[in-house]
Amino acid sequence: SVLARGVFFIPKKVVISQLQHERNDIMAKAKKLPSGSWRCQVYSHSIPMTDKDGKPVYNVDGKRKEKRIYESFTSDDPSPAGKREAELAAAQFAAEKERRQHTYNYTVKEAINKYVESSDAILSPTTIQGYRSIQRNSFQDIMNMPLKKLSTDLLQESVNKEARRPSNKRKKNSKPISPKTVSNSYGLLTAVINRYYPALNCTVRLPAKESTIKELIPPEIIMDVVKGTPIELPALLAMWLSFSMSEVRGLTKSKSIHDGYITIEEVVVDINGKPIRKKQAKTRTRTRKHRIPPYILELINQLPEDSDELVTMSSQAIYSRFRRLLKKNGLPHMTFHDLRHVNASVMALLRVPDKYAMERGGWKTDNVMKKVYTHTFSAEREEVDNMIDAYFEKKMQHEMQHEKKKA
Repeated sequence: SVLARGVFFIPKKVVISQLQHERNDIMAKAKKLPSGSWRCQVYSHSIPMTDKDGKPVYNVDGKRKEKRIYESFTSDDPSPAGKREAELAAAQFAAEKERRQHTYNYTVKEAINKYVESSDAILSPTTIQGYRSIQRNSFQDIMNMPLKKLSTDLLQESVNKEARRPSNKRKKNSKPISPKTVSNSYGLLTAVINRYYPALNCTVRLPAKESTIKELIPPEIIMDVVKGTPIELPALLAMWLSFSMSEVRGLTKSKSIHDGYITIEEVVVDINGKPIRKKQAKTRTRTRKHRIPPYILELINQLPEDSDELVTMSSQAIYSRFRRLLKKNGLPHMTFHDLRHVNASVMALLRVPDKYAMERGGWKTDNVMKKVYTHTFSAEREEVDNMIDAYFEKKMQHEMQHEKKKA
């Protein structure tokens, strides 16, 4: 052996053992099963071990015990060709594993960085901002953990903790974040893991999404509340034409209005507190064109001639004014986005065919429109309830009279 200053030598037995493991991974041999099929197993990864109570298990030297996980490749062909087929699939998996091995050392935070950086040309600024928010706030117990140390159990524990995380840490007794928020955050996490550590099973139980029944304020009351206020135009654009906040803010006289029609050409979103104008909407179906109702056209004509934007207020200013107006008039809480729900519910009430309702609202499927946006107004709902009650009461009286005749 040769000795050199500053050079550390690994014991020969350790080197041979490591090489043997690597050779076994790549040169795994297939074995014949009782069924006649061939099976070839290759080491995939190791996961931390836990006892029956879910607590970590450690070796005598204090290191966490790990369980080796193997991938199986089989061939139903009982001939030698089937053996070669299983071994080839195993060898390809092992070679790919070696190529991607370095990504397993990324921490979750680093993996998210790589994921965003590799897709920043196709991701919208709002999507990137959302991903960064998840990176800062969600799953903080595993954010600095290497991907190779993750396990399905650890992911489930992290999801459980995330479901209990307060929605606003500044307030006392704040409610936990919504199941939808947990699901959206975990969606990013699974996308990242599937790209950089695909061997890990990310299947966990997520909190059930809440099924809420929205009590919408009738449109005539909303129109009366906003009439003559600075937010009358944006509120009517949302409720009457089913435009979202970003779509309302993106409307201009020069690009959006032509020959009595209004078209979604651009949207304005806030990125890091600054308004950013984008040329295309969220999805292709959101780019749509509506005839301008005379009342709304009159409001547009009353705008200053030197102003090209129909709405110059920020989204926060519009929502704050809308919320204060509702409170001042003793009305229940509604978000500005709920005005789109009002529009969908009005179309349902008027029995507008799904094809035209989806086109006007910019919904890709009728399932989204019906499940998420369509609700009922209390007055119409009460009328329906009365009609159904009258039907069954009439049937019940008929049965009671029939029983009396038989007696």
